[in-house]
Amino acid sequence: MNVLFRAIRWVLGQIILFVDWITRPKPVTRAPDKQAEVDRETADLKLYHFRLCPFCVKTRRTIHKLALNIETRDARNDPKWNQELIELGGKYQVPCLRIAKDNGEVEWLYESDDINAYLEKRFG
Repeated sequence: MNVLFRAIRWVLGQIILFVDWITRPKPVTRAPDKQAEVDRETADLKLYHFRLCPFCVKTRRTIHKLALNIETRDARNDPKWNQELIELGGKYQVPCLRIAKDNGEVEWLYESDDINAYLEKRFG
């Protein structure tokens, strides 16, 4: 039964990725100097995600739409990011946006709607 469940989940994940690919919105276009500024501002943002998670896909779509250069960290397939998410973020939940602030503090933002709202407000 467990194998069947995993197979079904994998197939559904592939469908989600395909639909995401064919319906992906065009990214915003910025002047080169404005894009360089946005790239500098996103340098300290990291997205912990699972490749097939629908909520992570939703967040990655917003990142793509806003033309943000945010490093993605696969917390399912990379033990380093998995451990970092749990130990520093405090829980094993994705998507999670790690926000390093200028004063050295780090905020861990969970929930796709909250992450997307943050990104839209800051970069939209």
